[in-house]
Amino acid sequence: MRNYHSLSAWRTKKIRCARLSLCILGLAAGCSTHIEKANSQMILSAKINQPRTIDVRLQEGVKPVAASEFSLTPKTAITRMETKEGFVRLHTEALDLSVTHYLHFHGGKKEVQPDAILNRFISRKALGCTWDEQQTWFRLFSPRASRVTLSIYADAETPRDVQHEMSRDGDGVWEVTLPGHYFGQFYVYRVDGPRSSTEQFDYDKPICDPYARAVATRNEYLHRGRTLILDTGRYDWEGDQPLGYQWPDLIIYECHVRDLTAHPSSGCPAELAGSYKGLIQPGLPGGIDYIRSLGVNAIELLPIHEFGNIEIPYNVDAGGVTNTWNPYSRNHWGYMTSYFFAPESYYASGATMTPGSLSGADGRQVDELKDVIKAFHKAGIAVILDVVYNHVSQYDQNCFKLADKKYYFHLDDDQNYIATSGCGNDFKTERPMAQRMILESVKYWMEEYHVDGFRFDLAAMIDGQTIDLITAEARRINPNVILIAEPWGGGKYNPAEFSQHDWAAWNDQFRNSIKGQNPENGQGFIFGRYWGSDTRETIKRYIRGNLAKEGGLFQSTRHAVNYLGSHDDHAYGDFVRIGNGDVGIFQTIQDPLSNARLTTQQLKINKLGALILFTSQGAVMFEEGNEFARSKLIARTQEPDPHQGQIDHNSYNKDNETNWLDYGHAKINEELVDYYRGLIALRKNFPALRQTPAQQIQFSDGSNALALSFQIGQKGTDLLVLINAHHEESAEFDLPQGNWHVLVNGDKAGAAPQFRLMEREIILPPTTGMVLMK
Repeated sequence: MRNYHSLSAWRTKKIRCARLSLCILGLAAGCSTHIEKANSQMILSAKINQPRTIDVRLQEGVKPVAASEFSLTPKTAITRMETKEGFVRLHTEALDLSVTHYLHFHGGKKEVQPDAILNRFISRKALGCTWDEQQTWFRLFSPRASRVTLSIYADAETPRDVQHEMSRDGDGVWEVTLPGHYFGQFYVYRVDGPRSSTEQFDYDKPICDPYARAVATRNEYLHRGRTLILDTGRYDWEGDQPLGYQWPDLIIYECHVRDLTAHPSSGCPAELAGSYKGLIQPGLPGGIDYIRSLGVNAIELLPIHEFGNIEIPYNVDAGGVTNTWNPYSRNHWGYMTSYFFAPESYYASGATMTPGSLSGADGRQVDELKDVIKAFHKAGIAVILDVVYNHVSQYDQNCFKLADKKYYFHLDDDQNYIATSGCGNDFKTERPMAQRMILESVKYWMEEYHVDGFRFDLAAMIDGQTIDLITAEARRINPNVILIAEPWGGGKYNPAEFSQHDWAAWNDQFRNSIKGQNPENGQGFIFGRYWGSDTRETIKRYIRGNLAKEGGLFQSTRHAVNYLGSHDDHAYGDFVRIGNGDVGIFQTIQDPLSNARLTTQQLKINKLGALILFTSQGAVMFEEGNEFARSKLIARTQEPDPHQGQIDHNSYNKDNETNWLDYGHAKINEELVDYYRGLIALRKNFPALRQTPAQQIQFSDGSNALALSFQIGQKGTDLLVLINAHHEESAEFDLPQGNWHVLVNGDKAGAAPQFRLMEREIILPPTTGMVLMK
């Protein structure tokens, strides 16, 4: 997950008064002053969790004795009071959830928050826009709304609409049924509801459908738009199906749609550069042909759900918030989802980021993304989507916030957004209809787009029940569906727990141990040192798959997704440049080409890390450009970024050459690219490298403290992997009996033997690895 600016810090103020309880009971003189100071904060929270009840938390020491001490506005009778452990329960007349209630207590006042009571609203009706042969239904879930209006437009621009008032059923669904079909037309909802400073209902702010399959959106930070009604079932898949790879066999290339062809070096025509169509143009230096040439069997696309591309203007007040952190006012990576069923329209052919213009008005993004998935499947490459269900876009006119903030989001006692995601809000995945939306989104992308699986952003923020339901529902569609967690978020760290739920997870322990956690003072094994409290035995455990039975994380090696770098933090190549002492973190690079060209030692470190990665048990993932040690130099642009020319560690906001792959650099470091290709071929050719039980991997120590070897074998073929991570000392290894051929050494990697070794002893140079075949 990226490091977005933290929008707010909420503080809970506590006033302690030893005499407060006496004051409330009227047993002490001079209490009025204390009450006047404290009364506004006597009520810490007031929540509706069950029908006809309000659960009240009061300040420590405050002990009411009768229900008559409380009152409600609008006037609603409080019939009795119960004292519970840590709170007081008030029994009331029926509470209308479509209006705002306030609880009064000894001069203090607190807005009442509808909380667990909202879990009672559950519907099985099809939501969004659906149709049969004769009619069309429009349905929106908004349980506390007092009015919802449907506006239908002939096109994406016209101000003229036809309005239809919608009616509410008992489960919180607003609906209207209209005769005929509306394909090619657009619609929005206008939602009204309770009004207060903690609410976001606003009838004058139209919203797109949360279940929109396609949207036309304005290029502005509010991301205003209209839902396009498309019949998406007419696409010709030509018999396409998901590829069904086993998880340990996965070699995943993490990549971004625009980055792959936006740079001129990709050879993509300018009108298609950075688009879905550009990605699958044949015969180019970049795009699908380049990815296929590497030999990977899966891509993991950074988020392609329709998201808020544009952030609030830099250094300009926008509704009380001033953007002081993002001079680009952009979100490039895609981790600000607006619509969970619609593909990102900016990646459609012909789309632009021209301020104020529309993206997605003709819906071409739907079929163009399907073309991408079909083309990659034809190339034998599975497609995994990076999905973000832990929060939504922060600055847009968001449909979930405007349909019912208090249903869909985690809130504090003052009903402000909780934002442990670091992105302004935390989605309440455990709410029944939020959970249903997530499940239906996952199933939709599998059935409508044939995707092979998902990587779940900040997955520790998704509740356990939803995790298990995702697993069950997804496996009904495809038993081999790929489910990968980014197993942290919201202050939690749960890779072991995801393994218990039979999910794979990013193996950050492998990453930190082999590469390091930060390049300045937290380097790892390939830099000739052990990270933290690691030892040689720790390295062996990670190579075996980091199994729980050995003190690791995973129930099975199929759950370990090993990697050295991802979109987050420094690119792997830059980590090596900084970690080796060749570049400073805040150093301005004057010659980008010299920076891109690897030194001899940088090349050796890159190769050694890759060798360990591709010979370890578990799935493999590497980030776009790792294979040529891409450098994320902050591009020199007109934006007021004082760090231009420096190496970036958090490039989420840069839709420019900072992120776009420069295939000229792949030529400069072609030796490393070929090494990756060779290691990928090796791993694919020898199942033992990905499917060997831990007890069958035989380790030996080399002659220095940073050297080791391991032997594995299956079906009559033995492999011996030798590793020397010491930067100064060679390492000696005695070869087991047999005829050993070199598949990989410090110069070259592949699945075919290079030559036969005649010696019984190997002396391995510093920062080098070898793979031998018996």
